[in-house]
Amino acid sequence: MTRPTREATADPIALPNTPLADAVINLIRPVETPSVFNHSIRSYLFARLVAGHLGLAAGHDYQDDLLFAACAMHDVGLASDGSHRQRFEVEGADRAAELLIQQGTSTADADQVWQAIALHTSPGIAERRGTLCVLVREGVALDFGGSASTDHLDAITDEQADALHTAYPRLDMIRSLTDAIVAQAAKDPKNAPRYTTPGELLRERQTFGRTRLEHAYRSSRWGN
Repeated sequence: MTRPTREATADPIALPNTPLADAVINLIRPVETPSVFNHSIRSYLFARLVAGHLGLAAGHDYQDDLLFAACAMHDVGLASDGSHRQRFEVEGADRAAELLIQQGTSTADADQVWQAIALHTSPGIAERRGTLCVLVREGVALDFGGSASTDHLDAITDEQADALHTAYPRLDMIRSLTDAIVAQAAKDPKNAPRYTTPGELLRERQTFGRTRLEHAYRSSRWGN
């Protein structure tokens, strides 16, 4: 698929046309499943729509490059070439920050992305850590068919959602992502502490064969 470039902010599937965005794509595309890759890109596109709904302007209230980097790499801790020695959120945050520093991003900005990725499964904490963390959590949650704060799902029009899903199809995302999280969690007890997202998904799969996440989102707005 040819990656669309940003020609106008009104284009719902436009991506940042920058060296950093290119480096992020080059990192994640070869090591994520197509389903997880598409989920990561849609999370950014949803997050940007949420930003507009909240009246937040790129370049003023948040940096679009950092939002793209954080959303696109939020699941890179599940990558096929990863070390898989800690919970996937932290592993992904470390890898993302390393890439950003290599690309000349400041330590402070790399740390913002680190926090947004590490905390994207931590409701009640991410929302207290700044605009980038909020937007990443909202973008990810919206791709599951629901919003972390439940305030923004209706802000996404059917036309916008159709454009995102046509460009980046879902490909049974819920099952595919859950499979990846469970597989990573099962490799080392440190990857799956109790009461964390990977820990609970692993235990539910082992106990019931299916997670509550998979069950709940079958009836979400997007269905899978």
